[in-house]
Amino acid sequence: MAADPLAHFFELLRAVPEPADAEALYGDDLEGRRRERNLRRYFAMPHASVLLLGEAPGWRGMTVTGVPFVSAREAEAGVVPGLELPEHPQAPWEASSRVVWATLRDWRGLLPLSWPVYPLHPFVAGNPQSNRTPRPAEVRAGAPVALELIRALGIETVVAVGRKAQGAIATAGLEAPAIRHPAQGGAGLFAEQLIELNRALAG
Repeated sequence: MAADPLAHFFELLRAVPEPADAEALYGDDLEGRRRERNLRRYFAMPHASVLLLGEAPGWRGMTVTGVPFVSAREAEAGVVPGLELPEHPQAPWEASSRVVWATLRDWRGLLPLSWPVYPLHPFVAGNPQSNRTPRPAEVRAGAPVALELIRALGIETVVAVGRKAQGAIATAGLEAPAIRHPAQGGAGLFAEQLIELNRALAG
């Protein structure tokens, strides 16, 4: 049997410390295994050697599916074939996921992949159905996971989705240009900059 190219990635991912106000998404429980199967399906898709590096999973999207910028709505639409959903998803859709996939419809060629620099879901203490900004120490703990993914998948171009993600990955020694995050009024500029990136890469 061939060696799993993502074995070290998942080892590093599971080793990221889990504070009381953050949720590890990939574990040995039923939901964790389902999310991992979904993530492996996503990474196995034909893709460009481009990684869109976000900040952290949101409770309406990646926390449901295990796949960055994919909520239940995108999963049901088949943006990644074969994704498994929980019987009762905690949220039906996520605004950022909608914007990302609406924009990717205009992407020419193989699609880029996405991943968050902090791979746990950070939430407001006591309220798992919320999002918070990851702390600098959390970002530092998650950055090696992103770097291993870049190595394992042969990623040649990394683009930060938002300044926070850009600063986070810089702490790990990787400089990446940034585009606007689609949340909080940034949808239009995000779409414009992502398509500009596509044109530049297509040359």
